Parts: sequence; structure tokens; C-alpha cells
Amino acid sequence: MFGDLFGKLQEAQQKMSDTKERLKNITVAGEAGNGAVKVVVTGNREVQSLEVAPELLSADKKEELEDLLITALNRALKNAENTWEAEMKNVAGGMLGGMGLPGM
Repeated sequence: MFGDLFGKLQEAQQKMSDTKERLKNITVAGEAGNGAVKVVVTGNREVQSLEVAPELLSADKKEELEDLLITALNRALKNAENTWEAEMKNVAGGMLGGMGLPGM
């Protein structure tokens, strides 16, 4: 019994590791200001790129740019979080599905 459980735990660890590696190659974006600011992050929530429209790069647009950066970053990170959670649920569901745990 414990050998089977230990084997399942090792398998789960490997699947989690594989999933984290796969998430490095998945990118999601967030935008603000009708595309004036764009942020791309990985499924592991690492910022990959940031684009800012040239018209926002003047001193009088500083506050607007800061607000749009925060909005775009938060949207991209939320999209990455959703992607990460979906991937992890797939791994967990695959591992726990055969264990017969009530309520799962």
C-alpha cells in the first residue's frame, strides 16, 4: 500500500516539474489603454516583454503611463495565474482521480 502511494507521490512530483517547465514556454498577455500598454508574461508569472505606445512617453503623460502599466501588469499576471491553476488542476486531477478520495 505505502509503496503504491510513494510511487504515486513520485509520479506527481515529476508531473508537477514537467508542468512548471511547460509553463515557462506558455505566454499570456495583458493590455491597458486600448492596447497602448502591453505586457507579456509566462505561465510561471515572469514578465517577458513590455510595450508602451510612443505617445505615452512624454512627461505630461507620466501618471497615465504608470496607471496603465499597473493595469496591464495586473491583467497579464491574472491571466498567467489562471493558466497556472488550470495546468496544476490537470496534474492534480490526474493523480487524485484514481485514488477514490471522497469529495474530489
